[in-house]
Amino acid sequence: MKRPRVILADDHTLILDALKNLLEPEFEVVGTFADGRALMEGASRLNPNVIVLDIGMPMMNGLNAGQRLKQEMPLVKLVYLTMNHDPDMAGEAFRLGASAYLLKNSAAIELQNAIREVVRGGYYVTPLMTKGMDGSFIQNFKRRKSTNPLTLRQKEVLQLLAEGRSMKEVAFVLNVSPRTVAFHKYTMMEHLQIRSSAELIEYAMRSSIMPAVA
Repeated sequence: MKRPRVILADDHTLILDALKNLLEPEFEVVGTFADGRALMEGASRLNPNVIVLDIGMPMMNGLNAGQRLKQEMPLVKLVYLTMNHDPDMAGEAFRLGASAYLLKNSAAIELQNAIREVVRGGYYVTPLMTKGMDGSFIQNFKRRKSTNPLTLRQKEVLQLLAEGRSMKEVAFVLNVSPRTVAFHKYTMMEHLQIRSSAELIEYAMRSSIMPAVA
């Protein structure tokens, strides 16, 4: 029986190495990535069954990368492994296509169990997140109101701006014109009723666009 093909994405090399050692006799780790944009651009050629990814990654956070990957590879299973225990963040992850959500302080065996479960077509959430919930924990999370009224492209632009890149640098990363970046920036400000660039960055830090913790 073929081992499930797994990709790992985290901006901490030690974590990537530890996860690879943990998963590799049972699963085939076919690639590792240190930022969300590299993951998005390189995942499809590796033909993974499962992608284990962090939320807080540079260039493109895990939620945006996961949303792009599900559009490109609808059958791939997304397993989020993060320090973020905010139920709203978990809800956003499941709305955008996640199959599992675990915390980095979960027991190591949980990740193996989660991958087995999603490969079978199921869902998994660490018990650390589901205490006191009645009924389907997935529906519990999905019912939470989305914290992001922005489009995927706007969120991508905003994360890069929040990381301190100029509009010209953002345009280069996204392969669009600086004028397009400016259009997205000022459309966001108008939509969010924000008056300054500093307020826009503050909004990014408060939302899942620029997670404060990985």
